[in-house]
Amino acid sequence: MGDANRWIAPVLGLPELPFVDFGDVLLRERPDGVHWKTGPLVDYADGRPFAWVDDEQSELDQTYVTAHHQGAGLLHHVNPRIGLRENDFHALADFARSLNTSRTIA
Repeated sequence: MGDANRWIAPVLGLPELPFVDFGDVLLRERPDGVHWKTGPLVDYADGRPFAWVDDEQSELDQTYVTAHHQGAGLLHHVNPRIGLRENDFHALADFARSLNTSRTIA
């Protein structure tokens, strides 16, 4: 699972980044229709704010995150045919700003 740190990060000039090891749930279909990544991502976030950028989330995943995650969670869908675009980065920046605002107010 750490292949991105070995192959992609150096090309982009990124440091080694943390990642979720999906272990034995990797690609395993769930009977409730929730994506196989959702539970491990929520567990890894452990109440911390997180953004999940993917092309496979559904309303079932959002419902799961709302029910099982105490912190802020953004599930942001990206069209796999075109990848990340300017509006996607704006949505992520808006989410990050909302976290800073809520910390300042609290």
